[in-house]
Amino acid sequence: MGVLDIVPAGVLTGDNVRKLFEYAKEHQFAIPAINVTSSSTANAVLEAARDIKAPIILQVSQGGSAYFAGKGLANDKQQASILGAIAAAHHVRTVAKAYGVPVVLHSDHCAHKLLPWFDGMLKADEEYFKQHQEPLFSSHMLDLSEEPKEENIKTCVEYFKRMAPLGIWLEMEIGITGGEEDGVDNSDVDNSKLYTQPEDIFDVYEGLSAVGPNFSIAAAFGNVHGVYKPGNVKLHPELLNKHQLYAEEKIGNNKKKPLFLVFHGGSGSTKDEIKTAVQNGVVKMNVDTDTQFAYLSGIRDFVQNKSGYLQSQVGNPEGADKPNKKYYDPRVWVREGEKTLSARVKEACADLGNVDRL
Repeated sequence: MGVLDIVPAGVLTGDNVRKLFEYAKEHQFAIPAINVTSSSTANAVLEAARDIKAPIILQVSQGGSAYFAGKGLANDKQQASILGAIAAAHHVRTVAKAYGVPVVLHSDHCAHKLLPWFDGMLKADEEYFKQHQEPLFSSHMLDLSEEPKEENIKTCVEYFKRMAPLGIWLEMEIGITGGEEDGVDNSDVDNSKLYTQPEDIFDVYEGLSAVGPNFSIAAAFGNVHGVYKPGNVKLHPELLNKHQLYAEEKIGNNKKKPLFLVFHGGSGSTKDEIKTAVQNGVVKMNVDTDTQFAYLSGIRDFVQNKSGYLQSQVGNPEGADKPNKKYYDPRVWVREGEKTLSARVKEACADLGNVDRL
């Protein structure tokens, strides 16, 4: 039995998201969440998933959403980020089913200062629900990890009460992911905050499970956004097993690995670290920095290799009157970036055991 025996192709919502994550946990694999900033990057990710017969997660950040709408738009009230996230969601919904794979459509880190963006997406979910009996997005993330624990959980519970009836999955973060990404800089955070305690995880579980079962927790185990030299970051994915065991003991119903866990800062991690995280109940791993570089590399190599054909519209090494349109057409060189991005997504899926899962 494969994933398509339990959930359909296209964008998943409601209990289908949980069914997918339960299947992943049971079969010891996780699904990479790739940040997309354009229809080009979104299509390349979907293409990779189709080629290797795998479910996939596409996510938009606040900055990536604004870029999707257009950098020329004002964003002083998060209006471009709201519009871009909605545009991205509609694009993915329009094409996802054609690729024949299950897709989780997700919004990434939302800190307290970005809540107007979250509110705008949630309003779009509610409007979409009225017409289609399901939300626009599959899931959203609240990252209030910089707030006091009690406030973090309280706010997440309040939002989850609004999200659960619509069938929206909630991802929350407790403990801080270090480094810098998309304008959120935690590079100077105290090292102790990079490791979440089992008691804190269970406090989150208790608060959210009283509302519904469709949520996941991004627990910090030394995670850092970005790429780093080996040895510079102390990841301890084995700590995630302690969270699971603590929750098992507290819940007391003999259910193994009751927590759906998320791995942030996946770029640059070793295959052993990834394997350990998956064994301990991680069902989603964020990958952004590596895929950004992968997208660049194809375009960079094309521009360097075809430099003589890109200096003018007419005239190249084959002759002064030879046209260059077939080289500078964006469909040519952008496609090269899509190919290398797609290859990196396939690599991430392989690292997580997410190949031939349909």
